Order: sequence, then C-alpha cells, then structure tokens
Amino acid sequence: MAEIVLMSDPKIAAIPVVDCGEPLLDVREKAPFPVDGRRQDGSGAFAYLREGVLSRLVEAGALLPDGVRLLFVEGYRPPSLQRIYFERYADELRASNPDWEAERLRSAASRYVSPPEIAPHSAGAAVDLTLVDADGRELDMGTPVNANPEVSDGACYTAAENISLEARANRQLLGDALTVVGLVNYPTEWWHWSYGDRYWALASGAGHALYGPRELELDA
Repeated sequence: MAEIVLMSDPKIAAIPVVDCGEPLLDVREKAPFPVDGRRQDGSGAFAYLREGVLSRLVEAGALLPDGVRLLFVEGYRPPSLQRIYFERYADELRASNPDWEAERLRSAASRYVSPPEIAPHSAGAAVDLTLVDADGRELDMGTPVNANPEVSDGACYTAAENISLEARANRQLLGDALTVVGLVNYPTEWWHWSYGDRYWALASGAGHALYGPRELELDA
C-alpha cells in the first residue's frame, strides 16, 4: 500500500485557504440521487455541500452504469460537531493505548476523523457516500460506511487487500466516477471524497484551497 498522507500532517495545515464564497446547498433539493438518513441531525446540516462539490457529484452520478446510483450519507459537519467526533475518537484510542504520546494519538485519530481546524466536512467540501442498486440496496464495498480501522482490521482503507474481489470492483467503480469529475479520496476511508479543501489542494497540486470552514445558520 502506498504511503498515506494523513489529515494531521503539517503539509495539510500549511496550505492556504482562499475561500471562493460559494454557497452551501441542500443536497435533498438539488441532487438526482438518494440521501441516506443515518447521519441526519435535527437541523439537516448533514445534507449540505458547497455548490461546486454538489455539481461534481451530479456529474459523477451520470457516469455510473445503469442500475447503480450514488447514495449520499453525509456532507457538511459543523465545526463544533467535528470537534466532538475527533475528541471522542481520540479518547477511545487513548483508553486503549495509554502509553501513546499526544502527537501519535493525534496522528492515529486523524486516520478516521479529521482534526477540527482543517476538517473538509466543516468546509462543506467533503462527502461520505456509497453505491446502491436500482432497488436501493447498498453494494458490497468491503465495510460499512464509517467503519473505523480498529473494527474493520484496516479494511476501511481504500486500497485494502482484505476485502472481496466484488468489493474491490465496487470501490473502483465509485472511485473512477468521482476521480473523473475532480474529487479526491482520503485513502483511509473509501467512502470519503472531497473537492476544494486543503487535502484536495495537496493531492491535486492546487496552490490553495477553495473552501474554508463555514458556519451554517439553519433553523433546528
């Protein structure tokens, strides 16, 4: 498996952000693919994405073969919620590995949850998604969406070898469609794709990120 640059790497934080000001749009109103409710929150914030990310997802969906569709799971995540997720996972790792130093803990946690200050989800730039068939059944992707490295024995990594040939082919199908339209994958999470954030800027060679963290004002 190729070397993976984690979200905690200083190279990511060093990338400047020049926010283009694109709005956050409600995927449920704009997208021709289903939106899953497993990450739904009271305000519906989970269903928002930057305009440029959403338009690219629509393009990617049109590239899939007949009978296969994208299933949107989660997009925008408020910075306060991102912090809760990161600290909760770091606490779990700390409990299992009490001898780990702070930097190792931060690095390990970032395999699964991005540090809050650079999180692509909090910029509306990242999306968690999978594939479904014509009847809405999720295709075999090797692990469920949001399976962490400990529970999945590393099978959540996009290039993991401990998954079936069918799952590998389905990940390839998803990845091919999203890569063509310009999204990049976070290699520790096969379901996590982004555009316009710092990680995208590093992976694509862009000089700066297009989207920075945003607060979304919604009625609960």
